[in-house]
Amino acid sequence: MGKVIDLKKGELSNHLKKALKAIADGYIIAIPLEHSYVYACDAFKHEAVRSMHVLRGDPLFTAAQVMVGDSKTAQGVVREITPEIAALMKKFWPGMLSMNLRPQMGLNWDLGDANQLDRISIRVPRNKFAKALLAVSGPLAVASGARVGRPSPKALSDIVVLDSDLALQFNNGALRKGPMTTVLEADDTGVRVTRIGAITLQEIRSIVPGATGL
Repeated sequence: MGKVIDLKKGELSNHLKKALKAIADGYIIAIPLEHSYVYACDAFKHEAVRSMHVLRGDPLFTAAQVMVGDSKTAQGVVREITPEIAALMKKFWPGMLSMNLRPQMGLNWDLGDANQLDRISIRVPRNKFAKALLAVSGPLAVASGARVGRPSPKALSDIVVLDSDLALQFNNGALRKGPMTTVLEADDTGVRVTRIGAITLQEIRSIVPGATGL
């Protein structure tokens, strides 16, 4: 696999430089999130995103998730941020809330759906390295570092790919177990929770009383 970099050693700034170069050169890297390792690449590099889907064995028209460093960056890629969506971003980002929102028109990317879904899943993670990387990289396309149908990897050793498939792997040790993200869909018609995870429906309703659940 790609070179392994121990995030518990060395300077964060040096790790970020290496990650940024690999991403800018169109490569895929592996990074830790809160409870799993994921593949990540430049969301606007079509070939890198396609290669990431191939690594996972994704079906055609599967869209990668987009991660950003903050809600301000999200405003550049999402075209509908209602007061309710803004309030949810303020309360739960960074954190375990994924939002399926409508992307800006005309973005030069293809997350895997040939731009047909008119939705992107977007999140600001809490993991220290991922958040620091996103602050300087801009939007990244991400997907679980496991083949489709396999458990999310808690350690880099759980990722099984060829040496040439990844440029770099950033090791933060064995990650603790934890819940999945809560997923919601939101637009000007309202907020609909489609998967309950780390954040409860009651917590969502404390911010958006009219939110509907499963």
